[in-house]
Amino acid sequence: MSNVPQINGKEVIKALDKVGFQVSRQKGSHVRLVRIQSGVKQLVTVPNHKVIRKGTLLNGILKAINLSLDDFKKLL
Repeated sequence: MSNVPQINGKEVIKALDKVGFQVSRQKGSHVRLVRIQSGVKQLVTVPNHKVIRKGTLLNGILKAINLSLDDFKKLL
């Protein structure tokens, strides 16, 4: 887990925008992103915090959208 980048919520949103996610809504500090790919709607919630925890990035965000850590790093 030591090779997980320490990034903030805005950087995560910017990276996911490159693979087709768009902001659908925001409630407080959490931003909901959505994309429709091959007829399947994917939703992911990104906390817009100064530092995203490694577990949240790996187990919450990337796992939900089936994106590997290496592919995510390429988007940064």
